[in-house]
Amino acid sequence: MLVRILSNVKTNIMLKKILFILLIAASIMACKNDPPKVSAETGFPNYGAEFSMDDAISYAEMVDKMGDAEKFPAKIKGTVAEVCKVKGCWMNIAAEGKEDMFVNFKDYGFFMPLDIAGKEVVMQGHAYREMTSVKDLKHYAEDEGLSQDEIDAITEPKEELKFLADGVILLEKVAAEQ
Repeated sequence: MLVRILSNVKTNIMLKKILFILLIAASIMACKNDPPKVSAETGFPNYGAEFSMDDAISYAEMVDKMGDAEKFPAKIKGTVAEVCKVKGCWMNIAAEGKEDMFVNFKDYGFFMPLDIAGKEVVMQGHAYREMTSVKDLKHYAEDEGLSQDEIDAITEPKEELKFLADGVILLEKVAAEQ
């Protein structure tokens, strides 16, 4: 009887180890950032949903057209000010005379390259206003690589203009082999 119990314990431990290894492998695969599709028409890489750049407006123009609306569907062209340095899971878009706009990606379904600060993008999705919690602001500050003193200085939530992107086109030609 004792042998049978010990045998079952060994089997359970082995099954747990196998399950653990499978979970680690699945996690690694889920975090993989697939290479973007490259449009044969434009040669630009497309992340997330594919869309046409026709009728894209500047970020500054979008802010003016949005006015006080809570939500505004749009295709926006803008300059990337910052991108998450951990895995490209968010970015900020800048425009002269306007506050930076925080951009995240629908269903966490795609990420941007980490080295695109200063580059132009066109995004499709919708702009909206939202209060960002202190906890989230500190998390984004960590992702941005700010110092601990700068992170600790964040003590108030902030109302922000944000954009949920279904797709993003990076306006930089890439090799067709991708």
